[in-house]
Amino acid sequence: MQPLSLLGPVDVLEPVAGYLVLALVLVNMGTRWLAFRNYRKQANDEDREEVSRWIPHELSNLLLVLVSFYYLTLHHHAGIVLSTLVLGLFITDFFEVEARSVELRRDVPLDRPTAAMVASFVVFLYAAYISVFFLVKDYWNAVV
Repeated sequence: MQPLSLLGPVDVLEPVAGYLVLALVLVNMGTRWLAFRNYRKQANDEDREEVSRWIPHELSNLLLVLVSFYYLTLHHHAGIVLSTLVLGLFITDFFEVEARSVELRRDVPLDRPTAAMVASFVVFLYAAYISVFFLVKDYWNAVV
C-alpha cells in the first residue's frame, strides 16, 4: 500500500525538501545583505522620502514561506515549527523595511536590520537541524 501523497507528483521532492529549505534560508540571508546595501544606496539619494522594497529579497521571502508550507505537508511537527519561524522572519522583514524608511525620513543613519538577521539566524539553525542533523547524530546520542 502506498503512503498518502498529498501533493501528488510534487511529493517527489520529499528526500531533498530539508536541503531545499536550508538552501533557501541561505539565499534569503544573502538577499537580505544585498537588500540592505541597496537601501543604503537609496539613503544616499537626496530626494528620497522612503526606501523601496528590493524585489529579489521579497521574492526570496515569498519562496521561503511557500517552501516551509510545503515542508509542513511532508513533516507535520517540524513543518509547524519551521513555518512559524519563517512567518516570524517574514513579518520581521516587513517591519525592518518600514523602520529603514522612518530612519530615512528622520535623516539619521540607517541601522543594520538586526532583528531580521537574528530571526534569519534562528531559522537557519532550525533548517540546519532538520536537514543535516545526521552529521552530528552519533555525537548527540552519546551525550544524551
